[in-house]
Formats: sequence, structure tokens, C-alpha cells
Amino acid sequence: MASSFDTTLSNLGITRTSTAAAATTTKSSSTLGQSDFLKLMTAQMQNQDPFNPVDNTQMVAQMAQISTTSGISEMNSTMKAIADKLGVTSTSEAMGYVGKTVLTEGSTAYGRAGGGIAGSVELAGAATDVNVTISDANGAVLKTMSLGKQAKGTIGYDWDGRDAAGADAGSGPFTVAVAAQNDGTTVGATGLVWAPVQSVSTTTGAAILTLPGIGEVPATAVRQIG
Repeated sequence: MASSFDTTLSNLGITRTSTAAAATTTKSSSTLGQSDFLKLMTAQMQNQDPFNPVDNTQMVAQMAQISTTSGISEMNSTMKAIADKLGVTSTSEAMGYVGKTVLTEGSTAYGRAGGGIAGSVELAGAATDVNVTISDANGAVLKTMSLGKQAKGTIGYDWDGRDAAGADAGSGPFTVAVAAQNDGTTVGATGLVWAPVQSVSTTTGAAILTLPGIGEVPATAVRQIG
């Protein structure tokens, strides 16, 4: 009979995978499953020294270990399924993204009504020099901004929409590239741009946003909503 926990999972559309099924699924895996462990333990018993047999306490400890590991594996799978389900934005909430702008990973940005663009840089570590290079649709560099010395984390920038000569660069689209170094050593840097949400899809369960110049992005990848 299904437990109340299984009933709750069923209501979420989640089927809990049994340990036996998980073992069958991972048979071709490079990791040891429960069935592999039992085979090894059986072989250990068959080939043990009759004058020095495996200690019962040790055997029970081994069985307890694989049981605990299998239980944890099943629990992790179940919890991930629950997290995926609970992380799905409802249709009404998902549609609320349309018409708004979101900050997400990307390299294509469109100019604001008042000109220029804003964005951010995620730094994997402290940097002595952070640069943001903005190019036009043909790849010609319009402006390179130096953000100077920065600590690990997310830092913002704002470009006024004028090129190095002071001329209006138009409305884009623009290509944004970021780079960071710490005393000559490259530091991981991820460029984040603001983009308007054109449409939202929930056919796969999770909310997928369509952003111009960037493509489809899961709602979970959005860092900020404007």
C-alpha cells in the first residue's frame, strides 16, 4: 500500500524509483550498484579462507553500508525530483515575465530607450583589472570600459551608448565581452546582460524564457528581474 509520502509525490507527478530499479538502471554504469556489491560479497564468502572466515560483524557492517548508500541514493533522487517540481513556476506566474527585462548570462544586448546598456560581471575571484568591451553588430569595437580593481562577486556597469569618439552608437544589438585578470593571471568572468522577455514556455514543466539575441533561457538562470 502506498504511504502518504508516496501519495504526496504522486500528486506532484513524481514516481519514486525503487532501489532495485535504480540498481538495474545503473548496471552499465562505471560505478558499483547494489547488485554489484552483493556479487562481490558473495564471491568474498565463496573464496574466503575456511580457517580464517570473514568476521560476522564485518559482514553485517558491509551490508549496512550498502543499504545506507542505496537509501541515500534513492532519497537524493526523490528530493531532486521534488525540488524540480517545486521549482517550476506556475503558468500564471511564468506569464508575468512577458514584457519585463531580466538579467541573465549572455553576450548580446539591445540599447535602452534613453541610449546605452547596463549589465554586470560575475567574478570567480578577486581581480586587479576588469574590462568590458562593447562591439557593434559587425564586430567593430565601440568602447572598452575598465572597471579597475574588484573583489570576487557581481559588479555592475553602465554604458552611456557613445563610442570611443563620443558618437552615438545607436540602439544595437551590441556584443558584450568581459575579461578579468589578477596581476596577470586570468580570473573567471561571466557577462550578464539585461534582455526583454518576448515569450514564456512551460511545456516541459519548467518556465523557459525567450530572450532576443540570447535565445531560450530557463527561469532559474535569471539573476534579477527589472
